[in-house]
Amino acid sequence: MVAVPATWFAVRGLLTGIAPDARWISADPGCDLATRACDLALPGGGAVRLAVTPHDPIPLITPLRLQVAVTEREVESVAVDFAGVDMEMGYNRITLDPLGAGRFAGKGMLPVCARTLMRWEARVLLETPDGLLVAPFRFETRR
Repeated sequence: MVAVPATWFAVRGLLTGIAPDARWISADPGCDLATRACDLALPGGGAVRLAVTPHDPIPLITPLRLQVAVTEREVESVAVDFAGVDMEMGYNRITLDPLGAGRFAGKGMLPVCARTLMRWEARVLLETPDGLLVAPFRFETRR
């Protein structure tokens, strides 16, 4: 019984390129990143906010501005992985630049997909002194 969850987390790490010892936070099903910035509480205190512009809708193959704000938590670096929820979309990781006071920003782009409706997960990777935290934010795109 214990081996099944441990195996799943190891396989998940291999598939995503994220270390198997990373701590994953549960996504908020009530927030759609395509319509507004979203916040997630961090284990042990603090929160992370992700904003993507342009949005409503988030466009494909168009430069995007990514902004992350972290409160009440020391963060050494931040990156954002864009991953297809139902389809592998390759490696789409953007390392954000530190702006000070827990704020980070950068530019990235979503690849085009063969599907008309694509479900995505923007995984905010927070490198902390205690290890890697992964905060997933969900949204959809249409072409």
